[in-house]
Amino acid sequence: MIQVFAFYLFAGITLLSGAMTIASRNPVHSVLWLIFAFFNAAGLMVLVGAEFIAMLLVIVYVGAVSVLFLFVVMMLDIDFVQLRRGVYAYLWPGLALAAALAIEIFIAVGAWQTGPIALGRRIAPTPQGKPNIEAIGELLYSRYLYIFEAAGLVLLVAMIGAIVLTHRKRQGVKPQNIARQIARRPEEAVRNVNQPVGQGVEL
Repeated sequence: MIQVFAFYLFAGITLLSGAMTIASRNPVHSVLWLIFAFFNAAGLMVLVGAEFIAMLLVIVYVGAVSVLFLFVVMMLDIDFVQLRRGVYAYLWPGLALAAALAIEIFIAVGAWQTGPIALGRRIAPTPQGKPNIEAIGELLYSRYLYIFEAAGLVLLVAMIGAIVLTHRKRQGVKPQNIARQIARRPEEAVRNVNQPVGQGVEL
């Protein structure tokens, strides 16, 4: 009984948060509603036993993507009034996309109600008594190790490319010469002066 109540609670709040994400006029409030939707979606994943996906939703989407959206919205000077004026130009493509997604959802629900799909022997069952995260970790670091390493390499190249593209050389900025700072001696940096009384310090 408590599982059914928790499911409807998380699902209802997720739908409400998604609707408020779209309906909010303030973009900061939209991002906050989006974060709230991610948290409740993570709760739904915990209910079905997918703890790994729940952790991804909290760590990756809430901890990185949503916070990045929030920082971009708050730091950039965006004219949202001008952006809202162009919404009507994309109204019909947006409605067509929404209708296509609704049809896919109805098809998925109908296929789910007909019963489980026979996937053959390609899908290995989860061992009994072993957590979902442990089972995924063993499979990821054994059978799919090279694919996992290749994905990490692709992300590393993308990160380096983003740094290179956004790096700008500013004019009139004095760079730091670490080798010159290390090679400097105390007698070059300190000067002992017998300062007379009543006179200012000469720099």
